[in-house]
Amino acid sequence: MANPLKQLAGETAIYGFSSILARVLNFLFVPIYTRMLTQVQYGVVTEFMAYIAILQVVLVLGLETGCFRFANKEGEDPRRVYSGALLAVFGLNLAFLAVMVAFSGSISDILGYEGYRSLIIYVASILFCDSITAILFAKLRQEHKAVKFAVLKTVKILTETGANLVLFFVYPARPDFTYPILAIFISCVLCLVLFIPDILRLRLVWDGALVKRMLAYSLPLMVAALPGVANDFLDRVLFRFFDTSSEQWQASLGVYQAAVKLAVIMNLFIQMFRYAAEPFFFQRAKDRNSKELYAVVMEYFTAFCGLVFLGVVGYIDIICLFLGERFRSGIGVVPIMLLSYMLLGMLFNVSMWYKLSNHTKMAIGITLFGLVVTTVVNVVFMPTYSYWASAFGHLASYLSMFVISAVLGGKLYPIPYKWGRISGILLLMGFVYGAIALSSGTFPSLYPGFSFSTGPGIHWIQLGINTVLIGLYGVVCWFFLRRRPIPTA
Repeated sequence: MANPLKQLAGETAIYGFSSILARVLNFLFVPIYTRMLTQVQYGVVTEFMAYIAILQVVLVLGLETGCFRFANKEGEDPRRVYSGALLAVFGLNLAFLAVMVAFSGSISDILGYEGYRSLIIYVASILFCDSITAILFAKLRQEHKAVKFAVLKTVKILTETGANLVLFFVYPARPDFTYPILAIFISCVLCLVLFIPDILRLRLVWDGALVKRMLAYSLPLMVAALPGVANDFLDRVLFRFFDTSSEQWQASLGVYQAAVKLAVIMNLFIQMFRYAAEPFFFQRAKDRNSKELYAVVMEYFTAFCGLVFLGVVGYIDIICLFLGERFRSGIGVVPIMLLSYMLLGMLFNVSMWYKLSNHTKMAIGITLFGLVVTTVVNVVFMPTYSYWASAFGHLASYLSMFVISAVLGGKLYPIPYKWGRISGILLLMGFVYGAIALSSGTFPSLYPGFSFSTGPGIHWIQLGINTVLIGLYGVVCWFFLRRRPIPTA
């Protein structure tokens, strides 16, 4: 293609459709969860979702990225690559499911949820289905079947949505924390069933030697990703042990999770970008100007993330109304989490060097350092500052990993990032954010209503000012980025 960024942008948009739909529907359920569930019940849901997120990394064995690497490798048969990965993941997850079912009663008792054995089985089944379909979705991404990917993801999302609606509004029992997990379980099972024709067409073949080589490449990525995901969700687990500032730690966790949900737009863009960018980076690795292209991608990515950041903080007094009134006390952490997620996305860009250069073991040290930062911040400060410690723990961790990865990448796999240009984009974002914050301080006495801690009203004049400032940011970034030519193959 004359402009390879168009391919990346096009596939990002298609992958993004299902991601957007999932996040939007999940976001639209936040008013339901924060009004029909108590703070404690929503905290329990958050705890189990953290367990699922962490275990998913282990049970896929890093083979999603491993499949991209080996399917693009000269002399390898993509069918054997995906067959081996699928069989390896299936065997591991079947054993895990059997163990979890056998000891589900004991596990629920240990966690303090006596009588909820079925919840443990739901979680194990979700992990079983999702781990298998992760390989199959990776195959669709490798083959650039973005539309089919989006359709299957959409069916899964709509199934979860329908199940939630039935459980919360039709099922006669009183809503509790099992409903969201059960809805996910139903959707995961259906998604796996829809993939059966793809599995049959694959004609599974076991190549032990190939799988061993794939695991040698992928397991370090899994080990490296585990601290990374633990970084994202460890704070949810630590609430059980260190949040002593409230009578019930689940309530603090519920308030924190509700606030984090408002930062979902940033995480959404990062997720949809990663779906398209990872195979894109691998496939462009042999191009003459690939490194220059990666550097340009970083600038566009940073600029768009800045637009997302400003859009959310600029309209926070509207967005926060999605939360039930009991959950709005944590709204102050939203800008911190937006910036944290932005750094996480920038980290993804600068960390591609160790995947492209076979230095995957380096990722372990980087992410372990980030995990240590997260752990220290939460353990030291959570007993006093509760979820504020969690938010700043994310920010400190992602920033430290970004700096380390950028420095190491500059030495071992130099990509010509224009840090001056990137810093200029960040400074512009900070300037506009400061202008929004400064201008908002001039209106409270004249237009009482919105408070950053509770959000009971809306400042329409302030929203107009914020819109102008955000538009100014977008225009300046556009002209700034257009001045740099986009490298081609």
